[in-house]
Amino acid sequence: MARRSMREQIVDAAVDRFHARGFNAAGVKDITDTAGVPKGSFYNHFSSKEDLAVVALEKYGASRRLQDLEDTSVEPLVRLRRYFEFLRDEIVDLKCTRGCLFGDFGTEIVDHSEVIREAVGQSLQRWATALSGAIREAQETGTVSADIDAETMARFILNAWEGTLISARSDRSADALNPFFDVVFGTLLR
Repeated sequence: MARRSMREQIVDAAVDRFHARGFNAAGVKDITDTAGVPKGSFYNHFSSKEDLAVVALEKYGASRRLQDLEDTSVEPLVRLRRYFEFLRDEIVDLKCTRGCLFGDFGTEIVDHSEVIREAVGQSLQRWATALSGAIREAQETGTVSADIDAETMARFILNAWEGTLISARSDRSADALNPFFDVVFGTLLR
């Protein structure tokens, strides 16, 4: 088995440290220590912590399994529910100590970094597009009302999810997840 590159190790450690501690609290040394590489090697691969953050957002985004939302072999509503159940289970497994890296950066750093603001915006747009595709399919089959535009509904659900994660983290409880599922799958997507 091929050994991971030092760059990959740094990116993986950055995703972990940024997700656990946030952008400002995760220092370069913290990241390189977690990666098990010398601090100086960071600058061989990245010109700044901001540049690393953008790559970390891309890596995190790849782990969001957006392709599951596009799997037309599964009914759209089943696909949407399973997708959010995957996200819920991930949060519960982390004992509600982490939210979403997009949302975390969106609240912490976007006012101070244009490059990260753009990366967060693009990440959220990709997510909303994937959600709206599945919602649109459900609308076309008549299983979801077409009264609300699919893109608008996707953005609303995404915003509700991010708010749910804030509540779950602040309460350190999965209880906040129940109203999300009740309203989204019991009312909106019916």
